[in-house]
Amino acid sequence: MPRALPRPITYLITGGETSSSTTPRSAEFRRLLALVECAVAARVTLVQLREKGLTARTLYELAAASAQITRGSATLLLVNDRADVARAARSDGVHLSTRSLEAGAVRRAFGEEFLIGVSAHTLREARGARDGGADFAVYGPVFDTPSKRAFGAPVGLEALEEAARALSPFPLVALGGVGEGNAAAVLGAGAAGVAGIRLFADGQNLARTVHLIESLRAV
Repeated sequence: MPRALPRPITYLITGGETSSSTTPRSAEFRRLLALVECAVAARVTLVQLREKGLTARTLYELAAASAQITRGSATLLLVNDRADVARAARSDGVHLSTRSLEAGAVRRAFGEEFLIGVSAHTLREARGARDGGADFAVYGPVFDTPSKRAFGAPVGLEALEEAARALSPFPLVALGGVGEGNAAAVLGAGAAGVAGIRLFADGQNLARTVHLIESLRAV
């Protein structure tokens, strides 16, 4: 049974500014840890370390240091793609892309308490995530955004609403061009929350952004 997450879900995804030359002494490594600290202070629901350029060792060190920050807080920590690194670092779970292992295989290997999120660009993919035992799916891109143009045209609010209705109560988190100006629209379409990189990138204003999204529950 999927883990119950508080709604609306706020899902901070890191921007991937690191590389294979990054070490724990690098400025970008320290900036990521500072952003995780801000996320905890703002009570962000989920943080995904989406740092694909890191070596496995440095990714583990980043995840382990981040897990120490989030442990015991309201914020849950996921590692992109690498369930093995997430478990070794005592993170809460993993976020799987469409190129990752299937959610069912990860669930069987890592157990019921391991949090699993899955990227989905179609209703079929989101349904597969649910049926495979994922806790939630990130659905989109809902609106146009440069970083997601490789995945094709945005799905739009109508498709989001259709998928959310078809899969309810399985949570779909809206991604792609979602900002403060249209967050109410995606929540109104049935999304369980919002995910983003730029939306949550400003650690200094993170608490205000989270508060604004949480205030939309009653809208």
